[in-house]
Amino acid sequence: MTLIEELIEKAKQTPKRIALPECEAEKTLLAARKVLDSHIGIPVLVNDPAVIRETAEKAGVSLKGMEMIDTTDEALRDSIVSRYMNYPKLILSEKGSKRKMKNPMYYAMILEAVGDVDGTFCGHINTTGDVLLAAQQTIGMQDGVDVPSIFALTEIPGFQGSEGNRIALADCGLNPEPAADELASIAIGSCDNIRALMGWEPRCAFLSFSTCGSGTASSVEKIQEAIKIARGRRPDLKIDGEFQLDAAIDPAVAAKKVGCPSEVAGKANILIFPELNAANIGIKMIQIFAGGKGYGHTLSGFAKPVADSSRGSSVEEMVGDIAMVIIAAAHG
Repeated sequence: MTLIEELIEKAKQTPKRIALPECEAEKTLLAARKVLDSHIGIPVLVNDPAVIRETAEKAGVSLKGMEMIDTTDEALRDSIVSRYMNYPKLILSEKGSKRKMKNPMYYAMILEAVGDVDGTFCGHINTTGDVLLAAQQTIGMQDGVDVPSIFALTEIPGFQGSEGNRIALADCGLNPEPAADELASIAIGSCDNIRALMGWEPRCAFLSFSTCGSGTASSVEKIQEAIKIARGRRPDLKIDGEFQLDAAIDPAVAAKKVGCPSEVAGKANILIFPELNAANIGIKMIQIFAGGKGYGHTLSGFAKPVADSSRGSSVEEMVGDIAMVIIAAAHG
C-alpha cells in the first residue's frame, strides 16, 4: 500500500467535515465528489451557490448529497460572526470579520474557528501568501509556535530508516531564513503534525554541516539556540542536534560521531533543515536522484488544520491532501 493509499484509508476511519471555499475551480468540485463518494470525509462547499452550480455544470459534477454554505446569506454570516467573537485567539473585530467573510476562504476559516467544520482545504486558486494571511488572521497559531511551516512526508526507494522508507522534512516551503525562535517553532509544529498524521513518536533532528559542535559558524550557533528554545517550550518532545545528516539517520555513524546519549541520533524520523535553500535542494535531490516521492500541503503551526494546496495539483493529489487534513483534524 502506498503512503497516499494508507492515508486515505486512515482518513476513512474518522471522516471529518472539511471546508472547500475555492468552488470556482472545477478540480475543487471533482475532488469534493471523490472525497464524498469514497467516504473519505465530508466536503462542505463554502461559496455563492450560483458559483458552485455553474462550476459543477462545467465540470460535469453532481452536487447530490453535497453540503453548501451560502456566503451571500447575511443573516447566516452575522450569526457565525456573533459566535466567532468568543474565539480564544480572536484577532479580527466584528466589523472586520464581516468584511473579510466576503472572501469565501476567510468565511471557511471562520467556520472552522467556531467549530462548524474541522479543517479547511484551499490554495488551489489562492496564493500561499493569501492562505497564510487568512489563517493567521482567523485561526491563529498554536501555543508555543511563532510561525507556520510546511513539511514534506517522503517515501524513498532503498532507504531504510527508523520508519522504513519514510521520513519527514521541514520547513520545505515557507521560511527562507528562519531565526532561532522560528526554527524552534518549525520543529514543534512538525512534531505535532507528524504525530497526528502518522502516529509516529517524533524524533526530531536539527541538521547542519556540524555534529555536536564539530564545526563552528554563526549558523551552528543559531541551530544550537533553536534547540534550547524548542526544548524549553516543549520538554515532552524528543528534539536533538545539531547533526550532520548521516549522524541523524544512521545508527552506526551516530555511534561514532555523537559523543553523548541521544534519543534522536541515528534514528530521527523528522529532519529540520537550517534554511529553505537546503530544504528545497534536499527534497528535489530525493525526488530526482532517488526517485522518491514527497507529500504534504497541511500547514504546521496553526491552532486548527489548514491545507495550502499547490495550484498545479491533480485531483488525485488534492484528494490525498484532503485526507491528510482529515487525519490532522481527527487528532486535533
